[in-house]
Amino acid sequence: MEFKELDVLVIAPHPDDAELGMGGGIQSMQASGQRVGVLDLTNGEPTPHGSTELRAAETQAATEVLGLAWRGNLGLENRRLQPTLNARAALAGVIRQTRPRWLFAPFWQDAHPDHLAATQLVDDARFWAKLSKTDMPGDPHHPERIFNYYCVHLKLHGQPAFVLDISDYWETKKRSIECYHSQFVLGRESMQPGFVEQLEYEARYWGKSIGVEFGEPYACREPIGLSGMTSLV
Repeated sequence: MEFKELDVLVIAPHPDDAELGMGGGIQSMQASGQRVGVLDLTNGEPTPHGSTELRAAETQAATEVLGLAWRGNLGLENRRLQPTLNARAALAGVIRQTRPRWLFAPFWQDAHPDHLAATQLVDDARFWAKLSKTDMPGDPHHPERIFNYYCVHLKLHGQPAFVLDISDYWETKKRSIECYHSQFVLGRESMQPGFVEQLEYEARYWGKSIGVEFGEPYACREPIGLSGMTSLV
């Protein structure tokens, strides 16, 4: 895996989680000049209608839609993701070589064991990434913040730390999600409303909560500092 230095690293349990949880936020940060990368922890397979090759092609298509500065895959095992010491060292090595200011991880409450393991792994790897006297690649680095995006398998109404206005980016987020045809279209043809349509309802709900058309919610376990009030919606 080749690396680029980033401002933001989004860590996703599976390909498609970054797009679902924060496809709008990725675009918003890129529009402000930040270099955003995504690290998928697994290839996401097997799934009922997917394959390793198809999922890789869908991921590449979504990556191009979002215009990401970098995307990698840690090669951990789907359905059996665990925050092991080896996985922690591998992720910390990526953090040390991409050197992001911020990390984004899944929300810490979820029914999906892979998502819970991913969030724990990000917390652990953030700490390990700053260690000295280690054989991990790269120089010590400690990202300033971990933010958490909502891509959960629970009927959960969270209380986010903030909601981001993604009104200018919803259509591109939607196109990036639709790239994963094997995950969100095949086998769901009879679903009413459709999967992407449900996501739009959710984005409109969060947008309404802050007085805009579309929104994306985020959580954070640490205090969020503001240098001023001018960016508040």
